[in-house]
Amino acid sequence: MDRGTAAALVTGAARFLDDLPLRGALHVKVLRSIHAHARILSIDAGPALRRPGVVAVYTGADLRVLCAPLPFPELGVEDLAGPARHALEPDEATFAGEPLAAVVAEGKREARDALDAIDVAFESLPPVTDPETAAASGSARARLSLAGNIAFRCHIEAGDPGSAFQKADRVVRAGMRLPRTIPAPIETRGVAAAYAPEDDTLTVWTTASAPHALREALSRILRRKEGSIRVIAPPARGGGPLGLSPSPEEALVAALALAHAPRPVRWMETRRENLLASGHARGQCGEGEAAFRSDGRLLAVRWRGFADLGAHLTVEGALAPFATAHLICGAYNVPAVEVSIAGVYTNKVPLTGGVAAGRAEAAFFIERLVDMGAAELELDPVELRRVNLPRSFPHVAATGLSFDSIECAAALDRLLEVANHGRLRAEVEARRTRGELVGIGLAAYIDLAGASASSPSLAPGWEAASVAVSAGASVEVEAGAPLFPGEGDALARIAVKELGVSTDRATVRGGDTARIPQGAGGTGSAPDADGAGAVRIAARKLASKLRRIAAAFLRVPEEYVDRGAESFSAGERWVTIEEVCRRAYTDPELPDGMEPGLVATALHARQGALFPFGAHLAVVSVDPETGEPRLERHVAVDDAGVAIHGPWMGAWAEGAIARAIGEALLEEAVHDEEGQLLSGTFLDYALPRARAIPPLVCSRMETPTRFHPLGARGGRESPGVGALPAIVNAAVDALRSLGVRHLDPPLRPERIWRILREQRGRP
Repeated sequence: MDRGTAAALVTGAARFLDDLPLRGALHVKVLRSIHAHARILSIDAGPALRRPGVVAVYTGADLRVLCAPLPFPELGVEDLAGPARHALEPDEATFAGEPLAAVVAEGKREARDALDAIDVAFESLPPVTDPETAAASGSARARLSLAGNIAFRCHIEAGDPGSAFQKADRVVRAGMRLPRTIPAPIETRGVAAAYAPEDDTLTVWTTASAPHALREALSRILRRKEGSIRVIAPPARGGGPLGLSPSPEEALVAALALAHAPRPVRWMETRRENLLASGHARGQCGEGEAAFRSDGRLLAVRWRGFADLGAHLTVEGALAPFATAHLICGAYNVPAVEVSIAGVYTNKVPLTGGVAAGRAEAAFFIERLVDMGAAELELDPVELRRVNLPRSFPHVAATGLSFDSIECAAALDRLLEVANHGRLRAEVEARRTRGELVGIGLAAYIDLAGASASSPSLAPGWEAASVAVSAGASVEVEAGAPLFPGEGDALARIAVKELGVSTDRATVRGGDTARIPQGAGGTGSAPDADGAGAVRIAARKLASKLRRIAAAFLRVPEEYVDRGAESFSAGERWVTIEEVCRRAYTDPELPDGMEPGLVATALHARQGALFPFGAHLAVVSVDPETGEPRLERHVAVDDAGVAIHGPWMGAWAEGAIARAIGEALLEEAVHDEEGQLLSGTFLDYALPRARAIPPLVCSRMETPTRFHPLGARGGRESPGVGALPAIVNAAVDALRSLGVRHLDPPLRPERIWRILREQRGRP
C-alpha cells in the first residue's frame, strides 16, 4: 500500500471489498442460530424460495454435497479434540449466530427479506458459557458429540517453584480475568467468488489475511486442485486481524460460486453479524501467584488459567493461550515457573485472535502480580522492576524462550526520562494530599512476533516475496501477505535500495496467490518484518545478477564494478541501469550459466522468534462521585528493532495504544446465562471515542535483532501489549488508598462507583 492508497483512506476515496465490481453477481445472506445451543430438528425453506428474486436456499444438508467440513487445525498438540465445523451446520447449533442456512438472490434486499421466511425448528439444549465451569467434570457439554469440553492443556514447569514459594518472604495471589472483546474492524468481513469454466479457475476475493492458507483449505473443502483456485486478499483497508483459519462464509461463497457458475457470488457481513458471529478476542481467566524476596527479587510465578475457545477450535484460538503460557514471566528474570492453561469449549462464537492475541493477556497477568508485589513489600514499582529485569544477553526465560537482546531495562530508563517521572510523581502526590484519586501505572513488556498461518505454534515463522525488474528497469514487488498501510512504501524502499534505482520505479502488491506461489500471511507483529526480509533477499539476488551483466558489458571483472545512482561504472566507463536491464532480457551473450530475465522469488525463514519490547507509563484519575476513570497521560517507549517502516511506526503505535485504551476502560463482550450476546450493537459495545484518548507521547528505541537480516523485530501491534496493564495499574494505584488491591478490565464507571460506595460504607 503506497502513499496514494493511504491518502485515499483518509479522503474516503478508497475502495473496499464491497466495492469490487462483479457484473451479474448473486448476493448471499446467512441465516444464523438464535440459540447458543440447540438441536436442529428441521429447516423449511419453501416459503423463502417463493420470494421474488430468490435463486436458491441452502441448508447444511445441501452443503454436504458441495463441500467437505472445514479442516481441523493441525497444531502439533497431543490429544487435541474438537468437533468438525461446517459451512452451514446441519445438525446442532453451538453458538448464537452460527450459520445454518443461506439465501442466494439477485440483490441484497431480496436475500435479506427471504431470511425471515425460513422456518427452523429447534430443540433447545443447556449452554455452557463460563470456561472454568465448562472445564469441570460433569459440566454440560458445549457439543453433544464431545466427551468433555477441554480441547487441550498447555503446561510448562521449570526450576523448582515449590521450593521457591516455601522460601519466599512474601507471596501475592489474585484471581484475574480478561473478558472477551470484539475486534470490530472498520471494514467488516466479506467474500466474493467467481468461477471461470474456460480455464477451470475459481477466484476468491476475501478480507482475510492469509490467502495461501485459505487456498490450501479451500482445495480440501471443495475437493479441487490448489492450482485451480486463486485467492486475492486486497490491501487491508481497516480490516481486523482475521483469517488464519478458513471461515464458514469463505467456504460457503466459494462452493456457491461453483454451483451457480458462471455468475459470481458475493457476501458482505453486516455490523450486527460482525459483532455477533465474526469472532471474539481475549477471554482468559485464572489465578496467579508470585513469590518475592524482601528486596523485591522475583523467585517464582504460578498461573492456572482457562481460555474460552468458543464452540470451535481455530488456529487463532489455540495460538493465544500457548503464547500466554510462554510469556507468563513477561520481561522479568524469573528462576522458576509453573503454568497450566486449559483451552475450553463454550457455546460462544470461536476466537479470532484479536490484537496481540495471548501476548497482551500474559503482560496483564504478570504486570498485575508485579505491581501487587511492590505494594505488599512497600517498594517503589520502578525499583522492583529494575531488580528483576535481565541485563545480560542472550537470556533464556524459564518458559524456554531465548531472548537475544531485550533491553527492557534501557526502555524503562528511557521511559522515566521522557515522562519526567520524578516531577510527575511529585505532582501526583501533591494532588493526593488535596484528596484527588489519581495514580501512576507502569508496565514493562515483551511481545512475541512469530506466528503465521503455517506456523501456528510458537515455531519461528517465514514469509515469501518476489521481485521482478522489467527490461525498462521498472520494479515489481509481490508480497505473500496482504499489505497494511505503510508496508508497500517500506517494501519498495528495501527493494530499490538493493537494486540502486529510485523509489518511483517500484510498484508493490500483495496477497494474491496467482502472483506468488507461496506465502505465510498471518496476523500480528511479524509478517511485516518477515516480508521485508524476503524482499531484501530477492532484491539482492537480482542486484548481484545486474552487477554481473554490467561487468560483462564493461568487460571488466565483477569486483571492479561500482554501482552508482541508476548506473554501473568501471573507471571512466559506465552503463545505465536501463541498458543493463534490457540486456538481461535480450542479450544472447549473457555470462556463462545465467538465465535471461530479472525475476527472483525468495523465502525468509527465521532461525529464532522476534521479540519487540518496551515500557509504558499511564496516569489515571478517578472521579470520586461518578467513578469515571480518566486517562490523563500515556507515555510509551517501544522497540521494534530497526524501523523498516519509518514514519508509519508512530501511527501504528498510536493505533495499538488506542485499542488497548478501549479494552482497559470500555470494551467487553457480555453474554447472559443462555449464551446470548448482550453487547451486540455499538449502543451496547462501547468503543473509545477521541475524548477518551489523551495526547500520546510515543518514543522509539531501535535495538537490532540478529534473527532478522534487517534487524527488524516486527511490532505493529506491540505497543498495545504494554499499554493495557499500564492503564489498569494506574487505576489501581489511584484507588489504593481506599483498599483496592486489584481490578479487572474494563474499568467502567459503574463498577468503580460501587467500589467507592462500599469503601465509604454506603449501600
